[in-house]
Amino acid sequence: MSSCCSGGTCEKSDARASGENACPRCGAVGKLVGDETILSILKPGHAERLLAVERRFCRTPSCAVLYYGANGRVVEKDAASVRVGLKETEDPVPLCYCFEFTRAHVRQEVAETGDSTISDRIDAEIRAGRCACERKNPSGACCLGDVRSAVKEAKAALVAAGRP
Repeated sequence: MSSCCSGGTCEKSDARASGENACPRCGAVGKLVGDETILSILKPGHAERLLAVERRFCRTPSCAVLYYGANGRVVEKDAASVRVGLKETEDPVPLCYCFEFTRAHVRQEVAETGDSTISDRIDAEIRAGRCACERKNPSGACCLGDVRSAVKEAKAALVAAGRP
């Protein structure tokens, strides 16, 4: 099981985050990621530029930067071996990389039932020790926060469409 999913929260705090740690393109402070994430997500030849330095995942959806290092180097999303859900606008938009749930799966389930059990199903897999977020998710973190946000968005869209 991934360590990011074993605690009570899905996001790791980073007390060192400051303007000095900001993405050189968009200015947002990203989330620290480990070597395992970089090596698993990036296509061959891209990880080496960031392995020797502290590096971060840029969470800004409109920014082309995927990872950036303390050395000023950046790697854009097209260097990833997977689609980066946070930075995608067209389906399929991955939400859970370990168990292959997409935003479309969430929308479909909410449209059919008014709710979603996807986060509960992922949680059961996590408890069974079957997640690998550090290797499979480009952010290097647990997906449950993103999945729960997608469920809220799908429910809000249903209400906005007049289908409570």
